[in-house]
Amino acid sequence: MKKLSKTETENKIKYFFEDIKNKSAEDVKKMKRLAMSQSISLKELKKKFCKKCLAPYSGKEKIRIKDKIKAVTCNKCGCISRWKIK
Repeated sequence: MKKLSKTETENKIKYFFEDIKNKSAEDVKKMKRLAMSQSISLKELKKKFCKKCLAPYSGKEKIRIKDKIKAVTCNKCGCISRWKIK
């Protein structure tokens, strides 16, 4: 198996997250592991999937905004992810 360079890995991750709604949790897990192997930070891409079960957000999740904090509840596992709004 050929080892990918860091730029090739970044391009592969970028392409993967463009159409994440049609992916599975296993696919997200593989991409996350690939990013960790090359020390690539996902930054804003982490907001596109659940931090607990790694299921991609479909856009039908419960979203709350209160005191400049956005809370998204996962439909699959019920985990609540919270982020500060800038």
